[in-house]
This record gives sequence, C-alpha cells and structure tokens, in this order.
Amino acid sequence: MPVAHTPQGVDVVLEHLFQVGPAVASLRRESSRLAEWGEDLARRLIVGHRILAAGNGGSAAEVQHFTAELLGRYSGERPPFSAIALHGDSSAMTAIGNDYGYDSVFARQVTGHIRRGDVLLLLTTSGRSPNLLAAARAAKEAGATTWALTGPAPNPLADVVDEAICVNAPAPNVQEAHLIALHALCGCFDAAVERLVGQL
Repeated sequence: MPVAHTPQGVDVVLEHLFQVGPAVASLRRESSRLAEWGEDLARRLIVGHRILAAGNGGSAAEVQHFTAELLGRYSGERPPFSAIALHGDSSAMTAIGNDYGYDSVFARQVTGHIRRGDVLLLLTTSGRSPNLLAAARAAKEAGATTWALTGPAPNPLADVVDEAICVNAPAPNVQEAHLIALHALCGCFDAAVERLVGQL
C-alpha cells in the first residue's frame, strides 16, 4: 500500500537537492586539480608507490569505497594497485587508540606504512579532526605527498596538506561531493594508467 508523503517532506528533499548544486560547483572549479591528482597518482602507483587514505565516520566509508576501486576496478579492467584504508585494520585502530589515544590512530599507521613517494589522502567535512591533522604531519615528516578533500575553507587541514580541495557546502552535501570527486579521480587515474602503461 503506497504511503502518502507530506508537502513538508517534499520540501526537505528539494532543499537537500538544491544544496547539491553549490557543492558540485565547488568541484567544477577544482576539475584541473582533480585531473592532476589522477595523473600524478597513476605515475606513482605504476612504479610501486601506494596511496594511504583516512577519514572518520561517513568519510571513512568513502575512503574505503575509494581504496576498493583502486584494488578492484572502477569501470574497466586494469591491474590492482596498492591502496590502504587506514581505518580498515580494527585491531591496529583499537590497539593504538587504547595505548596512545584516538588522535594517534592514523598517524602511527602512517609512520609505520608510508614511504617517500607515497600519497596520503584525507577526507573530512570539517577539516578540524585532530587524528587527520596528526596523520598529515606524520606523512610530511616521512616525505610523502598529502592531499585532502575537506569542507569549506579556511580550515586547519587545508593549511597542513600539500594540496586541498575544499567544498563550500553543508556537511551532508560535502560528503556527497567527495564521492563525486573520488569517482572523477578514479576515472582520471584509469585513463592515465591506460595511457602510461601503453608507453612502457
């Protein structure tokens, strides 16, 4: 039996959809940077470097989505590439959180895993999460490249990383835009891999 909707409910949906527009517009302004990230990432991963990624809550889910695309496939057949979602190791997360505090759960993993030439990608709607700021600093100390997808600028994380794409929108729409950005990044990555492998 169909459930009747209320005008107020439709208004909530339409308002949410209306807010997606500014979020996508933020990404459109950063299209060149996303393309550069895809190209850069392809060049690094082809020669054996890897990407580590981290986020909290919904951003952690998007991080895992992204690393799965690189290890599995995005839209076409290609080799798997090394991509690590740092929250995915629950034993490491809980051990580090218990022994060193939650602010260290990503930084300690970064220090253990990352090498010069690798990339750390951080996702956050606020840009203020202490554990992501600590991870960015640990990666920079190791000589790795740091990128971030954040919410509105200015924010502390955007100031710490090498490059940031800041989405000017409410937090739910920021997360939606981040997923669009990750898919666009995967598309650019795949295109670059296909071209670069053909040159080898």
